[in-house]
Amino acid sequence: MRQRIAATAARLMAEDGIDDYALAKRKAARQLGAEATQALPGNEEIEQQLRAYQALYQGEEQRARLQFLRRQALELMDRLQAFRPYLCGPVLRGTAGRYSDVDLQLFTDDAKAVELFFLNQGIAYDVAQQRHFAGDQMRAVSVLQVEWNEIHANIAVFAANDERALLKTSPVGRPIERAGLAAVAQLIDAHE
Repeated sequence: MRQRIAATAARLMAEDGIDDYALAKRKAARQLGAEATQALPGNEEIEQQLRAYQALYQGEEQRARLQFLRRQALELMDRLQAFRPYLCGPVLRGTAGRYSDVDLQLFTDDAKAVELFFLNQGIAYDVAQQRHFAGDQMRAVSVLQVEWNEIHANIAVFAANDERALLKTSPVGRPIERAGLAAVAQLIDAHE
């Protein structure tokens, strides 16, 4: 049942654009009539199934979309160089699909300067809050949501000293992987 839930959750993520692993697991378990929700698969199991599903059913479409998103992310990161940008999320991990957003992290001592940058560029944005953990300390982080060059980007703005910290989405979760400009450029070149 655990494997069936993982496969169904992966299909929901790939086909319906669900980007929240917990939500995908719950929906998959409900669809399959699973009652023992304590035996849900881990995120790594779902990600493995997601990669397999994308390779089998979305192949070239997914690879082309991933490269497009990586190129757009690199351009946006280049424009945001002053704020030390990093790419993270599905676009970095290689699981981004047709509905995926670009997730960036910025590190600056002046969060308002990021908003001023977008205002001066004439780029509209919305602001949301997310919580992240640096070590075991929870922090509220502003996330700017922008539409830029045909993509939707979620840009988390952290304090400058957080750049050296291991950032996580939960106190027991794995650290958020991230890549700077040079690493993203290499990733794009390696897959062309």
